[in-house]
Amino acid sequence: MSLQELVDISRYYGSNPEYVIAGGGNTSFKDGATLFVKGSGTSLGDIGAEGFVRMDRAKLAHIWEKQYPKDADEREAAVLADMMAAKLPGEEYRTKSPQRPSVETLLHDILPFAYVVHTHPALVNGLTCSQDGEGAAKALFGEGCIWIPITNPGYILSLVVKQALDTYLARNGKPADIIFLQNHGVFVGADSVEGIRAIYAKILSVLEKKITRKPDFSGKTRLCRDSETIAQALAACAGQNPKVVLEQNAEFARLTKTVADFSPVSSAFTPDHIVYSGSDPLFITITDGDPLEDQIRDAWKGHLKKTGRPPKIAAVQGRGIFGIGASEKTASLALELFTDTAKVAAYSESFGGPRFMTQDKIDFINNWEVERYRSQVAEKP
Repeated sequence: MSLQELVDISRYYGSNPEYVIAGGGNTSFKDGATLFVKGSGTSLGDIGAEGFVRMDRAKLAHIWEKQYPKDADEREAAVLADMMAAKLPGEEYRTKSPQRPSVETLLHDILPFAYVVHTHPALVNGLTCSQDGEGAAKALFGEGCIWIPITNPGYILSLVVKQALDTYLARNGKPADIIFLQNHGVFVGADSVEGIRAIYAKILSVLEKKITRKPDFSGKTRLCRDSETIAQALAACAGQNPKVVLEQNAEFARLTKTVADFSPVSSAFTPDHIVYSGSDPLFITITDGDPLEDQIRDAWKGHLKKTGRPPKIAAVQGRGIFGIGASEKTASLALELFTDTAKVAAYSESFGGPRFMTQDKIDFINNWEVERYRSQVAEKP
């Protein structure tokens, strides 16, 4: 067991978009009294040893003995301060710029395995973001897993998981190595990287056999009728010289026929979807005969009035899906995460249909400083 093995397994999953996109996912390795955990927002795909933050496990354990404010913002700020204080001495100077440990550091620490890998495979989230997800997980994986109902990430999620782990251990006499998080993803723990790979292979193999429909991304193109006009109109609405990226394919054509067809992807499935592609994609209904630019401008204004936020995704009826961002990278990221949304929606059909995050959980992520920080780190060139 070694830190290099952690780097290797992190890159293995992080470089595969079927498991991780952008700065999503996190991994860790325990070496006695030290926890090596991914830095917040760091990309797993090309991470090196310097991308992991060294944490004092004794100080992390002390966090559970403290009482924190009931107010969510005050609590998370206090927990973050204590986690930053739990970094090993000299950690601030080990890398070119100081790093925050992953927001899920406490959860990594309480799992009693040498290696922990948390990812968000669309196939898994087809289960965790579905109406019948919990029942299906128990039917497919039995006592081999824990299901955690939708919970705000960070300290509260770690607390809920800690309680579930204690209950599971008392009932089964061994720790759970698979934890499904509703509207979030999966945590897998093992004492070797081979064990991690074997568990993930089992999870995806079981789910693959249950999928009744896969999304159809054939006919992929970045050109469509009125594409230049639409892109210019969206850029004008966004202001400050934004970038607009278009994609069309068979799945997107299916989703953009009508508002009703768009409904399975009309909100957010997971925190990562909110961070990179927004919680409120804009659907623009097109009426023949009316100026296209006017219709886009009116729809944009209505969206701003309703949500208070500019959209990162605009679905234009019969034309395609447009990602919008301050740079081509952020616009493309929005489109990439929306493509993942389409995958999750399609897979969820096998488990009773899609289930979005609840509005209070969406509001928490939209207003959480930690997620804004993670987004900023991931979006750096």
